Amino acid sequence: MASSPVQFTEYGIPIRNLWHMLLYAWNEAPIFTHWSWQDVESAPTLDALLASILAKLIQQRMRIGLGRSYVDQSRSIQGIRGRINFPENLRQRTFERGEAYCDFQQYSANAPKNQIVRSTLARLVQTGNFGADRDQAEALRHSLRQLTRSLDGIDLIELNVDFIRRQGLSHNDRDYRLMLAICELVLQRQMPTETIGKYTLPAIERDVLVLYNVYERFVANFYRIHLKGYTVKAQSRLSWHAKYDNPYLPSMQPDLVIQNDRSGEIIVLDTKFTAKSLIENEWGKEIFDPSHLYQLYAYLSSQAHVSEEHRTASGILLYPAVRSKLSEKVELQNHLIRIKCVDLTMPWQDIEAQLLNLIPQS
Repeated sequence: MASSPVQFTEYGIPIRNLWHMLLYAWNEAPIFTHWSWQDVESAPTLDALLASILAKLIQQRMRIGLGRSYVDQSRSIQGIRGRINFPENLRQRTFERGEAYCDFQQYSANAPKNQIVRSTLARLVQTGNFGADRDQAEALRHSLRQLTRSLDGIDLIELNVDFIRRQGLSHNDRDYRLMLAICELVLQRQMPTETIGKYTLPAIERDVLVLYNVYERFVANFYRIHLKGYTVKAQSRLSWHAKYDNPYLPSMQPDLVIQNDRSGEIIVLDTKFTAKSLIENEWGKEIFDPSHLYQLYAYLSSQAHVSEEHRTASGILLYPAVRSKLSEKVELQNHLIRIKCVDLTMPWQDIEAQLLNLIPQS
């Protein structure tokens, strides 16, 4: 049986590699890394991949029973349950019908987590980009439409990212954790602007914002899981160590601070999801992006007095690359700064090797 052709995002990243990155970003890599490969290999777009995986997850859950939770209910019922809503009873004259309008909680499948999944599936039916093949796209859209109908009884709701993130999940809801992560990503890729109205950011800008966050979290969680003999801290806040407090000083939060447990060696790593790791100055000459270099140097130099390990700490600016092999270094005072690229078009095992080779092994 012939293997499916490799599908790419508009940035030249294979869909299958992006799926790996997402699993790491969502802290799901140890469980789902080798899961649903047929869907991953054949997905023509990111929307098609997310829709297929979300559909399979909810179908699996439907076979064993949708997750339930206590849901607030307010309605007229026979008898008394929970708290009687007297103003509503008087307004609707429910007592005259032998009923009572009550506020209570009911253990139900019409829970927020299921509402989010159904509403996301319905959104994908309407707005999903499922590739250039019309027949294939319509087949996926049709299956999503049927699945949405089969979830009858689950309310369709207006989605927002904060609501998705607020959902508390039990230890039995591991599959829902991945489903809600997919729902959040789908919603983020259709992120509106701050302007009043129904305007949205251009697709290319939305995806840059989303992929920047995915890339940053992927690298952090990859090193946290795989880097042995090191302490890995993500988004640790650094102090300016200013002589006097100043409320206008910006916060300093490098993406990663990696410290060798045995030698104490410190590496400060910042990820940058940009199309180019070099930019052109006003005369057309290629140079390092000065804002990236200044930022990393500030992280290093502001901590130099803390200890000998901080005084000689090194830094890495890590860019994603599509068939690019940029590898440069510059030494500033006692700090070695390396500018590196990880080639995201390579087979996944090679991507892992590239990342591990950046850090000296104990």
